[in-house]
Amino acid sequence: PHQSAAFYRLPDAPAYSLAQAQQLQGKELSYNNILDTDACWSAAREFDGPVCVIVKHMNPCGLALGDDLLTAYARAYACDPISAYGGVIAFTGTVGGDVISAMLDNKHFVEVIIAPDFSAEALELIAQKPNTRVLRTGGILPAGGEREVRTVEGGLLVQMADSVAEDPDSFTVVTRVTPSAEELEQLLFAWRVVKSVKSNAIILAKDFETVGVGAGQPNRVNSARIAVDAAGEKAVGAVCASDAFMPFPDSLEV
Repeated sequence: PHQSAAFYRLPDAPAYSLAQAQQLQGKELSYNNILDTDACWSAAREFDGPVCVIVKHMNPCGLALGDDLLTAYARAYACDPISAYGGVIAFTGTVGGDVISAMLDNKHFVEVIIAPDFSAEALELIAQKPNTRVLRTGGILPAGGEREVRTVEGGLLVQMADSVAEDPDSFTVVTRVTPSAEELEQLLFAWRVVKSVKSNAIILAKDFETVGVGAGQPNRVNSARIAVDAAGEKAVGAVCASDAFMPFPDSLEV
């Protein structure tokens, strides 16, 4: 609270971006709220169809696809209900009253909800939590295409946002066993998720949902331990994604 801060919108900020989102209710967005919301919204935009992402401290603690947003929310929340408390949540479609009802039933406190739109029933229900910040973007931009800027002492680092359309046919399989088509689909899902997790990052995924997330550890083996511990029995039959190469088998042995 002793630090001053401001949020500046670029003059060419596109429609549907976080900078152009309309705040429908809630307290003023804090510095950390905006960082978490940007991480959450960026992760959601990686996927097509109904998606729910829950972020805490700029790391996804639950991300899932579903036939509808209610299913996607239930699956994302189930990944790590403890970490989901006090997080930021993003949806890729119009949020209905059923989703907000499920959040209220879970006593799921969230700092920010961001989505393209909200139904009248959803807004009426979320009004029960007047401090929750509700952001409507009006649409969704494809991932990438933006400049990322970070300050260092005496200067700035600038790079284009990470966005790659990869062709699985170009992949090289280095293991004796080749992934099945179904396994490859899960691996591609996990590979897209792990991009949004801070290094060292390990993701365990199954059935298009995260079941274990290990983030931000200086030691990749410890990230693996955290992911496996969080997944529990769900780790069986899951796939693993890492944001860097594995020079030794220790992470996979965990």
